[in-house]
Amino acid sequence: MTELTQSFSDHEKVPLREYAERAYLDYSMYVVLDRALPNIGDGLKPVQRRIVYAMSELGLSAASKHKKSARTVGDVLGKFHPHGDSACYEAMVLMAQPFSYRYPLIDGQGNFGSPDDPKSFAAMRYTESRLAPYAKALLSELGMGTVDFQPNFDGTLKEPVILPARLPNVLLNGGTGIAVGMATDIPPHNLNEVVTACIRLLDEPKATVEQLCEHVQGPDFPTDAEIITPRDDLLKIYETGHGSVKARAVYTREDIDIIITALPHQVSPAKVLEQIAQQMRDKKLPMVEDLRDESDHENPTRLVITPRSNRVDIEQLMNHLFATTDLERNYRVNLNIIGINGKPQVLDLRTLLKEWLQFRTQTVTRRLEFRLDQVVDRLHILEGLLVAYLNIDEVIHIIRTEDEPKPALMAAFGLTATQAEAILELKLRNLAKLEEMKIRGEQEALEEERQSLELTLGSKARMKTLIKNELTEDAEKYGDERRSPIVERESAQALREEDLMSSEPVTVVLSKAGWVRAAKGHDIDAEALSYKAGDEYLDDARGRSNQQAVFLDSTGRAYALAAHTLPSARGLGEPLTSRFNLADGARFTHALAGDAEQKIVLASTFGYGFVTAMENLHSRMKAGKAMLTVRDGAEPVRPAIITPGADTIVCATSDGYLLAFPLADLPELAKGKGNKMIGVPPKRLKAGEEHMVGMVVLGEGQEILVWAGKQYLRMAAKDLEHYRGDRAKRGRKLPKGYQRVTMLEVTGDG
Repeated sequence: MTELTQSFSDHEKVPLREYAERAYLDYSMYVVLDRALPNIGDGLKPVQRRIVYAMSELGLSAASKHKKSARTVGDVLGKFHPHGDSACYEAMVLMAQPFSYRYPLIDGQGNFGSPDDPKSFAAMRYTESRLAPYAKALLSELGMGTVDFQPNFDGTLKEPVILPARLPNVLLNGGTGIAVGMATDIPPHNLNEVVTACIRLLDEPKATVEQLCEHVQGPDFPTDAEIITPRDDLLKIYETGHGSVKARAVYTREDIDIIITALPHQVSPAKVLEQIAQQMRDKKLPMVEDLRDESDHENPTRLVITPRSNRVDIEQLMNHLFATTDLERNYRVNLNIIGINGKPQVLDLRTLLKEWLQFRTQTVTRRLEFRLDQVVDRLHILEGLLVAYLNIDEVIHIIRTEDEPKPALMAAFGLTATQAEAILELKLRNLAKLEEMKIRGEQEALEEERQSLELTLGSKARMKTLIKNELTEDAEKYGDERRSPIVERESAQALREEDLMSSEPVTVVLSKAGWVRAAKGHDIDAEALSYKAGDEYLDDARGRSNQQAVFLDSTGRAYALAAHTLPSARGLGEPLTSRFNLADGARFTHALAGDAEQKIVLASTFGYGFVTAMENLHSRMKAGKAMLTVRDGAEPVRPAIITPGADTIVCATSDGYLLAFPLADLPELAKGKGNKMIGVPPKRLKAGEEHMVGMVVLGEGQEILVWAGKQYLRMAAKDLEHYRGDRAKRGRKLPKGYQRVTMLEVTGDG
């Protein structure tokens, strides 16, 4: 035990909490800096940078022949990136897919995936690849002292810390990544637009984001789908560095067919077809007859939707599909980048371009200084060579006779060690070519270049001009037209379920026990249907299959169901309590159906009511929706439908009092108790001796039937003059024999 204790005595003791915290922080910083986030300089993550660099080292330029992708992946893993081969190859494939990268860095040969399934690429042993021409913008200045090199993972080789990008690739190709506690989502942009914004910022260092957005219109995805985000929202994204962009598919018409010609970025045509087909299977797209994919080499995206007839509202249909499928897609924007200071940060457009231009200025400065050193060194050597040419015989004599010719040459002609070494390294055959005119010509050219380099390095204006000229040159070489047009469109709205269903007449039948069913057609004798033993007819409502069926209970709550979901009237139906949670002691009293905009009158047996729209009764809650406030002892009376042109409401009490008053006197409410409609003495109400038994709304040309048991009294509009009065009045007594009123009914066309 003592030996064991001593063996651990030399080790550092760290609390577990401190060790775990430090280890996790180290891991998170590795993920942030060395895996997930791109660098502002070249816009690449380490694995991408290593792939591009390894390919350049293999000589796989755009002018070379393709080589097996496995060769490249092997070099990347063996020399620079000791990770999984599948992840490395997938990163390589992504940079070769023209539908994934706006400006691909790799030119692939073979199966590199398709828009349908970007990950359907062939194995790396089957595909071949080389660098794309655009990659030259990242690599052309690599050997010019522009960037620092660092040891690779095993210290045997060197790799660049960053690539000397001549263009702001971080914006051009964008990128996504999830780190620890942060993420990045940078959309691709158009090269010409970004370059003109850079030039504007060089000319006007105080240019605002709004001014730069005169050039950078918005993201430019590799597809021709429209960007429909409003300009103001795009400006906010570039001002804050985060937001979202919405892209929408493009379609045209060919006769009756709808042809989708472009899909949003990273949207699979197969998935879109499946989404639409699923809606068709669920009978949620009755207006679509056929769906097919006619894409080929000439038309990479051609999805055909055939409506049922030319009466289908195409714009409405497409708006529904935009809202319910990937034909319209949101893209998160989060310009989180490893800045020039090596720290991750979310940048606005101006800061991002400014930092990249700072990086570019440093790169160009290092390139010019590196070249200046080369020129000065060469001029120094040329001076020594000129001396050797002018004294060629003596130089040869010294070399032939001296044991150590180098110090002898230095002493004889006042040469430096470098100059003497250059003379000694001359091949014998070159002596004949060592002509004074050639040396002096090269001297003059290099001297002119040296002066130009020194002037540029010493002048900020010249440096800016050089950077602008190089940006313009690269824009002419690699730039192209914008692919994603920016078009302002209205937001897409999905069609309501009732709008999507076929519209057929149905009669909703409610029994006293609360069982419900729906019969096709409006010519149904609901009372003649068969009912369960002990049950009987209570109420029915005529509507359409694409409407909501509404049910009122004795407490004034409203419940709604889609009419097409009700069981067929061929059976006994099903209890509404299986669909809804009814309060204790409550029972269903009435059924309603109609358009959401249909106006109705709701009232209680205590004589209070109001006008409301049918949509106010619609509820998705199983417990229903409190609609009509009823006092203890009261319950709803049968709601009255308001037909077009109706202007008079007629109420009747159980003691035979009838009152007609203008419909306009009744308020329109979303819910509540309402106003008093007919005056019943409070004592008689409380004692339950008298109550309002019914109401109807009368229009021009209509009549009412006042039912008293099995007999009724027919009354036209002129007959009601005797019963007209102000709202809340008592009304007048009906003739003898009709004073025990049981129901009011409207007849006539109205």
